[in-house]
Amino acid sequence: MIFLSKRTISLFIMALTLFAIEASAQSRQTKEEYIDKYKHIAIDHMERYGIPASITLAQGILESDSGNSNLARSSNNHFGIKCKKGWKGDKVYHTDDAPDECFRKYDTVEESYQDHADFLDQSPRYDSLFAYSSSDYHSWARGLKAAGYATAPDYAQRLTKIIEDNKLYLFDEDNGSALYAAHLRAEKSVTDDFAEKSSVDIPTTTEARVDPNNYRVPERTYNGYSVFVNNRTHFVIARDGDTFSRIASTFALTERTLRKYNEINPKSTANPIEGELIYIEQKQAKWLGDGNSHTVTDGETLTSVAQEYGIRLKKLAKMNRMRITDNLQAGQTLKLK
Repeated sequence: MIFLSKRTISLFIMALTLFAIEASAQSRQTKEEYIDKYKHIAIDHMERYGIPASITLAQGILESDSGNSNLARSSNNHFGIKCKKGWKGDKVYHTDDAPDECFRKYDTVEESYQDHADFLDQSPRYDSLFAYSSSDYHSWARGLKAAGYATAPDYAQRLTKIIEDNKLYLFDEDNGSALYAAHLRAEKSVTDDFAEKSSVDIPTTTEARVDPNNYRVPERTYNGYSVFVNNRTHFVIARDGDTFSRIASTFALTERTLRKYNEINPKSTANPIEGELIYIEQKQAKWLGDGNSHTVTDGETLTSVAQEYGIRLKKLAKMNRMRITDNLQAGQTLKLK
């Protein structure tokens, strides 16, 4: 039998401890790795729900410590969403504002991202956020704090700092992934394409959902619907007997989200009429085509003009210093940008 001195045992324990610390440090995920791993989901959710990709990624980074927090590692919960009333999924208990609070547990990180989008989209307390542009991360950050998403008094400032320090706002723009990759190339003076060098795989989704790129073309038939583009925004034309539920299901949206895209009260039970334009993604903040104004004809309303040009109703009203309920007069000129 071999006997070890106390000094030898102490040195052995110290070596094991240092090894464990070093191993932990090596396995810690960086912000850059986190962004590259989940940017695709954040962009997809921006296109489907109107939530800025920068906000989704910043919340994920902040709430999960870039995927390194105990809650993220033990339950794949990257947004600190608590169980709340009606949660029927798995649970995990974690000390946050109070000891042993109940948090949602997911099988995958992708499920956490999907639940985050659904949580914001389906909770009435966050309805006001969807009036903001998906490129207005400042308003979204302030709105999340005002709506009570987090208790930290500087929550909005912390989100904004993460977004600006990491240039996450680039993801809110058209072709955001390419803009962000170009930023990284410039920052690192890399000439090769960043995506080809990345060692981080694109995560697979846990449910069959429509890939927006399958129908983001000028015109195409998708599951029986012809999809058109107006003001860089995709829409379909309602058919006889169509319902918001059917259209939403076809394009992997919730009915509530589809109504929001078309600026219809989410609680409304009305369905589209034949020939009506139904946008399947969030409309733009202004007209992006030729021309700066529209001359009103008999019977037009701000709502009908907003739909015709693919502009959000509140943005159109604000541009023209009007209320959304104001009446229009034939011959009146409306600014479009």
